[in-house]
Amino acid sequence: MTEIRSVLVANRGEIARRVFRTCRDLGIRTVAVHTDLDADALHVRDADVALRVPSYLDADAVLAAAKEAGLADGGAIHPGYGFLSENAAFAAAVTDAGIAWVGPSPKVIEQMGRKDAARDLAVAAGVPVVPSYGVEEDPATFAYPVLVKAAAGGGGKGMRVVRSAADFDAAVAAARREAAGAFGDDTMLVEKYVERGRHIEVQVLGDSHGNVVHLGTRECSVQRRHQKVLEEAPAPALDDALRERIHGSAVALSASVGYENAGTIEYLLDASTGDFYFLEMNTRLQVEHPVTEIHSGTDLVALQLAVAAGDPLPFEQSDVRFGDHAIEARIYAEDAFGGFLPQAGTATEVSWPAAARVDHALESGQVVSTSYDPMLGKVIVSGPTREAARRALVAALDDTAILGLTTNTGFLRVLAAGEEFAVPGGIDTAWLDRHEVPAPDPTPAREIAARLWLDATAAASGPFAADGFRMGGPAAPVLVEFTDGEVTLAASRVTPAAARVTPHHVELAHQGQRYVFHRPDAAADHGAAAGDGTVVAPMPGTVLDVSVAVGDTVAEGDVLGVVEAMKMELALKAPYAGTVTAVGATTGQQVALGAELFVVEGSAS
Repeated sequence: MTEIRSVLVANRGEIARRVFRTCRDLGIRTVAVHTDLDADALHVRDADVALRVPSYLDADAVLAAAKEAGLADGGAIHPGYGFLSENAAFAAAVTDAGIAWVGPSPKVIEQMGRKDAARDLAVAAGVPVVPSYGVEEDPATFAYPVLVKAAAGGGGKGMRVVRSAADFDAAVAAARREAAGAFGDDTMLVEKYVERGRHIEVQVLGDSHGNVVHLGTRECSVQRRHQKVLEEAPAPALDDALRERIHGSAVALSASVGYENAGTIEYLLDASTGDFYFLEMNTRLQVEHPVTEIHSGTDLVALQLAVAAGDPLPFEQSDVRFGDHAIEARIYAEDAFGGFLPQAGTATEVSWPAAARVDHALESGQVVSTSYDPMLGKVIVSGPTREAARRALVAALDDTAILGLTTNTGFLRVLAAGEEFAVPGGIDTAWLDRHEVPAPDPTPAREIAARLWLDATAAASGPFAADGFRMGGPAAPVLVEFTDGEVTLAASRVTPAAARVTPHHVELAHQGQRYVFHRPDAAADHGAAAGDGTVVAPMPGTVLDVSVAVGDTVAEGDVLGVVEAMKMELALKAPYAGTVTAVGATTGQQVALGAELFVVEGSAS
């Protein structure tokens, strides 16, 4: 056993801050790495020592920083999640340098981090797996729908649902391109796609002394395009026998490979049959680990550090006592009611809920770019029952306010308050892809905005004060106009939400949703609008592909190019048939929101 005196987190943002929090509690020195973009980030200010690296993916630079910080003597590297967390070569380099690695061995990362190798190991351990096909087989022989997914990596990258043989080749090509860009590996798997599947996880923990335990289940079925949105522990609506079979399967598979440290076994539960299948193993800490910590009464980071130091697990399976139900909501910089397009800008005001655990790295005045993952933070609540936890989540999201850029907070609030999520196990993994979540009614927010604007701009006293007074009668209503509607205010006041008020507009957050209401006198042109034939960047991001050149003839709907930002690809299509007269995009180019990329001149009628 070794004493860990310093920990470098090879990551950024909220997960770096989360690990530092436990390190501080344990009296362990903390070391941050950062790029130039993150030089003044919260995780940098949280650390005892901070060192610059050119990229969080530069394994050599991160290791050099660890050596510079003196980690070769009683130090450890915690990889967080994403970036280098499942990079077996990096893990090997860390241990070769005499630094403790907070994770499983490089061999196990290589085995279990790849979906294809992990599948073979699961079969050998007697764990049920999803029926599969060979990617080189004749797609006409497959039983559709199927799921094409990258063998390496995770996070929903490199995955496509295919419903016919005619679409198979195009889906594979798109998934390969995405996987190659994200993981440097375009190996594909093809599996049966379960239409009504639930995503069930088991948190496992192993040590170097041969002990493996589970810390219960999680449900992560509320997903959009394979990206988790809401997570909870324990997974609801599982009978005891099924839950124990899933627990036993996860422990058996982990023990069969000699798993050490924290890991997650992911399963697909067929809601129509009750059958469950092994999907993959994540050989790292999960984004959703806080719900397990609350439900099991543990500190997973502290346990990870103890295992990395060579200590045996401090408890046996029979010692684990499960408690409150916990739910987590991921706050993303995206316009959920506007096509889920990524957002960027300055978070002018940030207010996190006091009555919740919040793991975040966002503060007022911070610039949010498209350079990294769009997740801004996580709001985690708990209660003695699932319903109590759900209600606590709704309340916490009501108290979450982010101004300056649009987030998905209001969308999460609608989901959490909806009758579908109120039913335990009622949402399957494709539910969000099949259903459109209705945007909240802006009327209450508009009324709040009207009162805020009136209070901020009307004369406070004197003969022109807008107090609604009428001699010999009740107070007169006051009319406030916005470009999207008018509000008649009575003399009573309303409770304001977090807001920013100017003479020309009001920006506020109400029940998590950000609104901007403009006054009619502010409706002047803010810049030339693009013509019907001009195609602009619908989000800030990177041009992945340019499919046309000036002079090309295109039909309506033809793809002109592809833009990617924050794990989303968007095809830009010709608005009508015609000729391409301008191309302002090049492959690999970083583009701003609204940048003019293509111009199509319509065919003469």
